[in-house]
Amino acid sequence: MATAGGGSVADPGSRSLLRLLSFCVLLAGLCEGNSVERKIYIPLNKTAPCVRLLNATHQIGCQSSISGDTGVIHVVEKKEDLQWVLTDGPNPPYVVLLEGTLFTRDVMEKLKGRSGRIAGLAVSLAKPSPASGFSPSVQCPNDGFGIYSDSYGSQFAHCKAFQWNKVGDGLAYEDFSFPIFLLEDENETNVIKQCYRDHNLSPNGSAPAFPLCAMQLFSHMHAVVSTVTCMRRNLIQSSFTISPEVVCDPLSDFNVWSMLKPINTSRTLEPDDRVVVAATRLDSRSFFWNVAPGAESAVASFITQLAAAEALQKAPDVATLPRNVMFVFFQGETFDYIGSSRMVYDMEKGSFPVQLENIDSFVELGQVALRNSLELWMHTDPMSQKNETVLNQVEALLSTLEQSSAAVPTVVLRRLNQSQPLPPSSLQRFLRARNVSGVVLADHSDSFHNLYYQSIYDTAESINVTYPAGQSPEEDLNFVTDTAKALAGVATVLARALYQLAGGASFRDTIQADPHTVTRLLYGFLVRANNSWFQSILRPDLRSYLGDGPLQHYIAVSSPTNATYVVQYALANLTGKVLDLTREQCQNPSQVPTENKDLYEYTWVQGPLNANETDRLPRCVRSTARLARALSPAFELEQWGSTEYSTWTESRWKDIRARIFLIASKELEFITLIVGFGILIFSLIVTYCINAKADVLFITPREPGSVSY
Repeated sequence: MATAGGGSVADPGSRSLLRLLSFCVLLAGLCEGNSVERKIYIPLNKTAPCVRLLNATHQIGCQSSISGDTGVIHVVEKKEDLQWVLTDGPNPPYVVLLEGTLFTRDVMEKLKGRSGRIAGLAVSLAKPSPASGFSPSVQCPNDGFGIYSDSYGSQFAHCKAFQWNKVGDGLAYEDFSFPIFLLEDENETNVIKQCYRDHNLSPNGSAPAFPLCAMQLFSHMHAVVSTVTCMRRNLIQSSFTISPEVVCDPLSDFNVWSMLKPINTSRTLEPDDRVVVAATRLDSRSFFWNVAPGAESAVASFITQLAAAEALQKAPDVATLPRNVMFVFFQGETFDYIGSSRMVYDMEKGSFPVQLENIDSFVELGQVALRNSLELWMHTDPMSQKNETVLNQVEALLSTLEQSSAAVPTVVLRRLNQSQPLPPSSLQRFLRARNVSGVVLADHSDSFHNLYYQSIYDTAESINVTYPAGQSPEEDLNFVTDTAKALAGVATVLARALYQLAGGASFRDTIQADPHTVTRLLYGFLVRANNSWFQSILRPDLRSYLGDGPLQHYIAVSSPTNATYVVQYALANLTGKVLDLTREQCQNPSQVPTENKDLYEYTWVQGPLNANETDRLPRCVRSTARLARALSPAFELEQWGSTEYSTWTESRWKDIRARIFLIASKELEFITLIVGFGILIFSLIVTYCINAKADVLFITPREPGSVSY
């Protein structure tokens, strides 16, 4: 049947064209959106947030609202400037740009008390570091998790004898309801201040005119209340959801350890095997997430121990010594002894090759970089020495240390009164499990010399690591500083003492720590991790872990951390042996009849540059340097409210960033909203009318004689 074509019929092609044009306009708007955003906002790329941490009973740290917190910027350079943000300013809430010297407990309590007027805080670095000191840690670190308690050594519990960290104000253990960020880049700080001067600074204290310079901070945390609460939520999520949303993670990493003489790690030592333990800590922290330079708190100590391990390994008769030596670098000690408590737990359960009964003596390095004159103090535990056997063993240990330092003119060891308690130390966790003859070597006789304990200012400069101007990075790497020489002296004393404690005698006075090793380690950990020596000792896949700045020593939750890897490979290269193996053999030593993976670790490293300095000479390093889990036993036992073990967790988050931009007055924003809403309604009406009359507006003229069949 044939029908004649004609009539007013809307052309489908025209409708398709209209839809296509509308889509193109929408797409162009979306593409232009990024460009518009870049014109409106200035992102702050070099910042460090304060994040939320939790333990069995509390939450500490900071967070923003889920959509970020925005406030007008006000620069506070002196205490008098606080009056504007606390009471006088007419445009709250404010984001305070606080000078680093004012980042104190007194100022923070004032801001915390007026949280309704405070949207957030941006802290600039003080240069130079505050002369009076700054430590956001507590005055009695790790209180309640060491050996002293109300039932054992009550006279020493809760630092009753004296406060170890006198300058500590406990700021890092407070809970803040607004976000706090550290501004790490001076240029970005200057950009913010210039924006403030251009838009927010008005004469005679009058209200500034709009637009105003504002800052938006994003750092919303998922976990709340305590570790008990967040871990229970994790458990519920994982039990009833296919893809659970975890809200917090336990702080964890790995301890680094090695043996002077190789042992079979597939089984435990015999009860009569004796081991001397040399210990120190790897980690530190500050108020801000992953900003933990820890120069005096941790780095100087573990560098000294690395140098001592290298020096001792070179002794000609180490293979025949009657006792073995274990070097251990504990991770997570800042947070209630995570690493040492886990190792003690594993030893008690028989899941670590060395058992508690194998420990002959224990020598720990505390803070050692800030000695007055040449003095290094020997701290011991008065409670365990009430046992006469332990008292005699400790006396012999101290005498050995004194003999070992006799021929080292740069170190003078001093004894302390036997009634003085141990400082915060890993030794305390071992003493909780067993009476061990142990000593902690430190540069302080009572309170810490470190004025920047666990703070952003515990840097290379704080322990006097400086370099002549005009040198290249390679020259700085190999420049032996005075601090390196001093720490090499301490390392020499430690190595000689360990040699003698292990039963050696013939070569004690020939053992000498290398200042060049110490200075390269100081430069790598505290100044520039991405240097030629660190590159040569790492696996090829780890080279991206080395940045142009110093390494940070916060334990975190993703492990091993960069610093842990570098310490492990530094220890392996300083104490291990280079083998003539191919890459395949090195990665699978079971193919080589003479090698044993139960005795050694095998690592394929990048190696040094060749003569032309164009390519590297990779090699296989065999050592006893290994990793051991540093996760609090509380999480294996699911005792999240434990008072015996550390229970620290870190909240998860989705977005952490900061940016500045100009904001209009509330009146203009309201007018803009109304006008925008009006345009939207008008657009909807026009679109509806066009769509309703499309058959009239879009007509294709009929061709004469056209017929459709």
